[in-house]
Amino acid sequence: MGHGIPAIEEDDPEGPAQAHRRSRPTAPLAEPTSRDIGGLQPDWLWSPLKPCARLVTSQYRNLFKILDRRSLARATKAVPRTLGFVGRALLSGEVDEWVPRPSLTLGLAAQVALDEVLLAVAMTPNRFPLRADYHRVSDELAAARTMFRRRRWIAQPAKYHRTPPPLHDVDLTRSRGWSLGTRYERITFDSGFTPRPGEPGGDRWAAFRPNHTAAASILRHPGEPRPWVVGIHGFCMGFPVTDFRGLHVDLLHRDLGFNVAMPVLPLHGSRRVTPISGEPFLSFDLMNAVHGMTQSIWDIRRLISWIREQDAPSVSVYGVSLGAYVASLLIGIEDGLDAVVAGIPVSDFPALFHAHSPHHIRARSIEHNILGGTAEEIYTVVSPFSFTPKTTLERRFVFAGYGDRLSTPRQAQRLWAHWDEPEICWYSGDHVGYLWSRQVREFLREGLGAAARMPHPPGA
Repeated sequence: MGHGIPAIEEDDPEGPAQAHRRSRPTAPLAEPTSRDIGGLQPDWLWSPLKPCARLVTSQYRNLFKILDRRSLARATKAVPRTLGFVGRALLSGEVDEWVPRPSLTLGLAAQVALDEVLLAVAMTPNRFPLRADYHRVSDELAAARTMFRRRRWIAQPAKYHRTPPPLHDVDLTRSRGWSLGTRYERITFDSGFTPRPGEPGGDRWAAFRPNHTAAASILRHPGEPRPWVVGIHGFCMGFPVTDFRGLHVDLLHRDLGFNVAMPVLPLHGSRRVTPISGEPFLSFDLMNAVHGMTQSIWDIRRLISWIREQDAPSVSVYGVSLGAYVASLLIGIEDGLDAVVAGIPVSDFPALFHAHSPHHIRARSIEHNILGGTAEEIYTVVSPFSFTPKTTLERRFVFAGYGDRLSTPRQAQRLWAHWDEPEICWYSGDHVGYLWSRQVREFLREGLGAAARMPHPPGA
C-alpha cells in the first residue's frame, strides 16, 4: 500500500525496472568483513541466491495471475480477510479506528465473509486498466486540476455547481407501473446537464446518449398535500424492483405516510449504457464520477423544484451507499431540505479506490500521479467534506454496518464527524445487512417519522 512498492504489469511480472537491473553489469563482490558476517543478510551470501529468488518470485506471481482469472479461486481470498476482521475486533476491541466494538457473532462473521467474497470476485483482471489507460487518465486528471485551480473551483467548490432551471409539470411525461405490489408513476424529463466546454472527460460523458433523459419513480397519496422524501439509490441499482426494497419504500410510503420520489442516477437503470447499471459511473476513468456526481445534484435539484410545486409541506432526502454520498453532497448545496439520512455511506471515493484496488493497480496509479494527490484535489468539488450541511443538526441521521467491507465503517465515521456528530445507528451486519435490520427500521421510523409529522419546514 506504500508509495515505494513497484507496480506490476499483467504482461511483465517483474516490471521494466527489474529487467533493466538484470541488464546492468554486476560489480565484483567485496571481501566479507566481520560486520557483514554478523549481519542478518550479508551481501556476499545473498547475491548468489538472487537469481533463484527472482525465479521463485516470478513463478509465485504467475501462479496468482492464473488463480486471479478464476472467480472461485479469487473468492478464497475472503477467508484470511474475514479472519483478520474478526481478529482485530477480538484483540483491539475495534473494527476500525474510532468505531466502537461490535458484538461478534457467527452471523456477523458470515456477512463480513459475504462482502469479502463479493469484493474478491469483482476484482476480475478483465476489468483492470491497460498500460495506456494510466497515461490517459493521468493526463486527463492533470488537465482537470489545472483548469479547476485556474477557475478557483477547488478553493471555492460551491462555484463549480451551477443552479439548474426549475422543472415544471409541462416538461414531464408520465407512465404507470407496478413493483412489489405497489403502483407508481414514472416520470421522465430532459436532464439539460452538460459539462462545461473544455472540461476533461466532458466529451466522453456527453456521448452517453441515454443519460440525457432523467427519470424518477413517484409514489403519491391521494388527498391533502403530504411531506415528501427523495430516495436516492445505490450503485448498480436504479430499477423499481431494487429501489423499492433497497430504500424501504414500504416504511416510507405506507407506514410514515410520505410521498416518495426515487430519481434514477446518471448511467443507472433506464439511463445505463452498459449491461451493468452504473458501471461507467465508478470506473478507472475517474473524471466520470466527478461529472456523475455533478449531474446527480443537478437532476435532483430540478426534481425537487417540481416536488415543491406540488405544495409539499416538507422535503427530506434518504440515500444508501452511493446515494448516501449524493444526499450528503446535496444538503451542502440545496437550501430548505428538512431532514437527511445517509445509510451505509460512501464519503471519500479516492480513499475507497485506494483501499479496494489490487496492489499493482494502486501502486501504478500512485506512480502516475492518479491517486495520492491529484484525484483527491479534483474530487474536492464534489466532496461532502467541502460543504457545511444546511440541514439542522437534529435532522441529520447516519446508519452504518460494523461489518461493511464495501463502503467500510471508516467512511461513515468520517461523515458523522463532519456533520458534527448527529444521531448514528450502528447495526451488526455487512453492506446490505441494513435491509434485514430491525434496528435500522426503527431508526428510520423515529428520525424520518419526526420530519413526516412536521407541519412546516424548520424556521418557516
